Amino acid sequence: MCHRFDILGFRQAQTMAFAIDEINRDSNLLSNVTLGYSLFDNCLNLAIGFRAALSLASGQEKQIVLDDVCDGSPPVLGIVGDSSSTRSIAISTVLGLYRVPMVSYFATCSCLSDRQKYPSFFRTIPSDAFQVRAMIQILRHFNWTWAGLLVSDDDYGLHVAQSFQSDLSLSGEGCLAYLEVLPWGNDEAELRRIVDVMKKSTARVVIVFALQNHMINLMEEVVRQNVIGLQWLVSEAWTAAVVLQTRHLMPYLGGTLGIAIRRGEIAGLREFLLKIRPEIHHSYYGNSVVNQFWEFAFLCRFAPPSAGWVEAGGALCTGQENLADVETEFLDITNLRPEYNVYKAVYALAYALDNMLQCEPGRGPFRENSCATLETLEPWQLLYYLEKVNFTTPFGDQVSFENGDALPIYDVMNWCLLPDGSTMVQTVGEVKRSAHKGEELTLNEDKIFWNFENQTPPRSACSKSCPPGTHMVRKKGKPVCCFDCIPCSAGKFSNTTDTLECTSCPEDFWSSPQRDHCVSKKIEFLSYHEPLGICFTAASLLGTFCSAVVLVIFIYHRKTPVVRANNSELSFQLLVSLKLCFLCSLLFIGRPRLWTCQLRHAVFGISFVLCVSCILVKTMVVFAVFKASKPGGGASLKWFGIVQQRGTVLIFTSVQAAICTAWLVSSSPASHKNTKYHNDKIIYECVIGSTAGLAVLLGYIGLLAILSFLIAFLVRNLPDNFNEAKLITFSMLIFCAVWVAFVPAYVSSPGKYADAVEVFAILASSFGLLVALFGPKCYIILMRPEINTKKAIMGRGIES
Repeated sequence: MCHRFDILGFRQAQTMAFAIDEINRDSNLLSNVTLGYSLFDNCLNLAIGFRAALSLASGQEKQIVLDDVCDGSPPVLGIVGDSSSTRSIAISTVLGLYRVPMVSYFATCSCLSDRQKYPSFFRTIPSDAFQVRAMIQILRHFNWTWAGLLVSDDDYGLHVAQSFQSDLSLSGEGCLAYLEVLPWGNDEAELRRIVDVMKKSTARVVIVFALQNHMINLMEEVVRQNVIGLQWLVSEAWTAAVVLQTRHLMPYLGGTLGIAIRRGEIAGLREFLLKIRPEIHHSYYGNSVVNQFWEFAFLCRFAPPSAGWVEAGGALCTGQENLADVETEFLDITNLRPEYNVYKAVYALAYALDNMLQCEPGRGPFRENSCATLETLEPWQLLYYLEKVNFTTPFGDQVSFENGDALPIYDVMNWCLLPDGSTMVQTVGEVKRSAHKGEELTLNEDKIFWNFENQTPPRSACSKSCPPGTHMVRKKGKPVCCFDCIPCSAGKFSNTTDTLECTSCPEDFWSSPQRDHCVSKKIEFLSYHEPLGICFTAASLLGTFCSAVVLVIFIYHRKTPVVRANNSELSFQLLVSLKLCFLCSLLFIGRPRLWTCQLRHAVFGISFVLCVSCILVKTMVVFAVFKASKPGGGASLKWFGIVQQRGTVLIFTSVQAAICTAWLVSSSPASHKNTKYHNDKIIYECVIGSTAGLAVLLGYIGLLAILSFLIAFLVRNLPDNFNEAKLITFSMLIFCAVWVAFVPAYVSSPGKYADAVEVFAILASSFGLLVALFGPKCYIILMRPEINTKKAIMGRGIES
């Protein structure tokens, strides 16, 4: 006799009886075979359950008389049970030695899937391994990455703890803030410590794999410390526990999400339960369980009652009471879950036996293709067929086994707190595994009741989510879910939350200031649209215009002494070359391209050599005049006629052209995207290709300029009133000073500023030559025409 009557256990036993009765009445399943059964109450005690299983397996249970021609101990083909993982482990360890099939309807420990240890164990409830993965699916769905785990101190809880930690770590979806083992019994000190851990933790989600007895003790302490604001996520062990759905506890447990055994419907079960009568079952071989149920349901006692029962006003049971008149959980078949698993377990054994009886002699699976028969049936033979069973229940669920485990499917339940204070446990989704999609979670979030002020899912994370533009860096000594949010470094970005690493921007892009996307890098070159480029362009055009104006003035006054005295043809060539010098600076402005890079230094070099060559020849002519002014020096002038002057300029210019050609052929300048100076900018520039080429080009110009300066300096004291050698000397001083200053400034200037320095040098030297050489002459031509005479030029007086 157990200490108290388990009405739900009795309903599960009657469900088994109903299934067997239904099979016996089915002409299509096990025709000409009648199934029987024996019921044992383990009283939730391992020793009792173990002893009952051994007696069944060994055939030592008491004799059963069924009718006049059938008596003795019928063979036990299989056992339906046990409901506990711990008891199932112990029982199936022994039954496995004899290969006696055992089909459990409630034992979920993942350890029982080990076919080496438990070869004859089957179950119609999913393994905890799947339940753990289902929990992780829910955590992932709501982005709960920080949770606490409470487990019971038994095989069920400890194996779940190990499996949960392993699967959660492999998934990378979250971390456990704490793991606590709930004690057996009401250990107040330990419960107080566990609740204190829950209270202090930042985890808002609490996962529980424990029996309702553990939860009753735990919740008393939760209420005592008033720990609110927790989201409970619970296993199938107490998802539907009515004892916890009280007005006292619902302020704390409202909104609970739980995994529940698949609900099923069993047609005809209620009618079968209503037919239970003590007089039917209470025969000479006895069925005391029905009597116990009757006394429990109607609060009466069968005669003879215990002493003092009648005196205390207790009623006697007549056996004629009507079950339909009493309100009892026994008749509530709207939420059949363990019972549905019992129903499937019985049918699995029946279908396995039926498949075995369908075997054709000579084509069987056993030795010499033999078949098993009822007369010679061994448990291991039925085990072979049980492993291959596959059928569909009237409710539409498929039943088959893989390593002894049923096809996994769970309902997701939600504890809804109604306005009147009552509780409704509703189905809000399901989680199942299919061959094609794997584990699949389906939730109807609109139906879920959240026990929080804003009626939304809580946030449960060790650290705040890292926004776009940052990445996660794990805190030292903390779980992987605890991290700091570090901004992405320059040139990298993240456009999603909780990024582990920032992504580098493509080559021509750079990260935005917020580091949440990439933007095109700023393009930098000496542009026509920026102030500096506009100034240089204006100066270039101004210099070209001034050169053109001077040229026009000189052409118009070409017969005047000032123009004629200064070698008018060379002056015209010099003005044209100055125009080219001013215009070549425009090649340094604008986005560098291959052709502009190739032309800019070539045009610059040739233009300036042409200009300096003209000056050098003019200087040489002045020098020849100076020599001719001395006794015996007249012969020197014949070497500086018009033809010789033109040829000299051509030769000097041709040498520069040859230098430029060799440079372009051997190592041509090219356009280049430079990101060396600024990571967030693309500096378009011309790489010179050959430093030696540029050095030779500039060196040749410098050589001609120095020669011009030296010769002009020597003849600076020519006795003319208008001595051009002085002007040449001054202009060459300006020219050399500009280009000597240019070299260090050019080398030290990055990007577009190098081009700006070169343009400035070109314009400065060009304006210096234009002003120094032609300014005084234009002044005389335009402002002092009275001294623009041969006598004045020769120093013989000024006409009045």
